[in-house]
Amino acid sequence: MKFVMNGSLIIGTMDGANVEIAEEIGEENMFIFGERVEGVSRIQKELHEGKRGYLGTRLQKVFGAIRTGFFGDTKVIHGILDALENGGDHYITCFDFYSYVDAQEKVDATYKNYRKWTEMAILGIAKSGQFSSDRTIAEYCSEIWSIQPVPVPHPSTNPNTRVKSFANLIDPNAH
Repeated sequence: MKFVMNGSLIIGTMDGANVEIAEEIGEENMFIFGERVEGVSRIQKELHEGKRGYLGTRLQKVFGAIRTGFFGDTKVIHGILDALENGGDHYITCFDFYSYVDAQEKVDATYKNYRKWTEMAILGIAKSGQFSSDRTIAEYCSEIWSIQPVPVPHPSTNPNTRVKSFANLIDPNAH
């Protein structure tokens, strides 16, 4: 949310904070990939029931390159890759891989279109007011913490009636 407020564009799955962000700024100003919530549940069920063979050629090549040590030490990674290939892909990372690659190609193409990229960034900023910390804290105060704001008096324009700060109340001559 803070990234969007500062002009960043989001590439991500449609879950968690991305759902809220999309509601405010529009999916057309984001790069969404992967399964939606309904699809995640369905795929997780299929994996639990024994579905295999879902990696595809490109992802199998990636896994193969990782296993050869092309990217570095392989001691820890083999178990993770084995789990992903054999139904342990709880977060459906492998299923979302190809959709991610497609989304990244859209990111690359959009980045080359300076006008479009800038437009998406500005619209994200302009529509992200819902994520303001002022609004969030006010909402927490009323809905979660059940506390009321404390009125803060406006500063006096008369220097004789102004409240002195603690530092001004200390007598510099007292020891």
